[in-house]
Amino acid sequence: MSGALWALAAGAGFGLFQSLNRQAVRGMDVYVATFVQLAVSALILGVISILTEDLRPLFTAPLSAYFYFVAAGFFHFLIGWTFLNASQKKIGAARTSPLIGTNPVFAAILAAVTLREFPTLLELAGIGIIVVGAYLVSSEDLDSDNQNRKPRSLAVILQTSWLGLSAAFFWAISPIFIRLGLKDLPSPLLGVTLGVTASAIAYAIILLWQRGRWMGVPITNESWVYKLIAGVLVGLSTWMRWVALDLAPVAVVLALSMISAPLVIVFSPLISGKHLERVTTVLLIGTGLILAGALLLVFV
Repeated sequence: MSGALWALAAGAGFGLFQSLNRQAVRGMDVYVATFVQLAVSALILGVISILTEDLRPLFTAPLSAYFYFVAAGFFHFLIGWTFLNASQKKIGAARTSPLIGTNPVFAAILAAVTLREFPTLLELAGIGIIVVGAYLVSSEDLDSDNQNRKPRSLAVILQTSWLGLSAAFFWAISPIFIRLGLKDLPSPLLGVTLGVTASAIAYAIILLWQRGRWMGVPITNESWVYKLIAGVLVGLSTWMRWVALDLAPVAVVLALSMISAPLVIVFSPLISGKHLERVTTVLLIGTGLILAGALLLVFV
């Protein structure tokens, strides 16, 4: 299978994961939901690594490679996935998914700050389009009956969108450490497995420390089922994304992975109900602008 098909499969899997995950986090504490997601993903990636990878480089790689991959995992999985789950619980999957699509904006900013790679005029145009799209996605005010009201102030918009934007920001940080780690341990799959496993262990410690937050809180069987399926999907999607990156140009993989956003808009109302995941014209326009701006950044 070509890299493009692997990228499409990864994007579709991540879109379906987000749609199912929304239904799961409704009935779970955000910390518990993120830990289950990490544990299942670590198990899946660990099994795939054992079956498909040469494990000997793990024993010869310097400690710096481990540090970089663990750091990448902390930013992407431990912190980023926590914000993802919190955002879905707060505003739903349909509005969280396009906000995550702002990731290229933060990547461009970080590249300018850390690498002195300043955006061109076309890239600035792409950033502007994404910002407008993100504003539209967050600008609607829906009352308890899901009827549109007057546009919200910027302060209120930030209060509802900062979780999804934070996930996008931390996902933009992780590639910096991944790039450094791959210099000494040139196996993306082993690297991502190290990162997600370290994050799962760290999250177990966090849950023990914060056990008063979740112990004794009942979780429905439905939430467990949705969360376990979502964990399997995101683990497999992460693996497929790394396979795609090994077979196809990064720009192609990033572009095709964006299929997740429209899929979430289609599937999340079907899974969670239209009363919870309301797809409006403004949401569709905002999502389209974010995707268009992201594509412009990817291919410039």
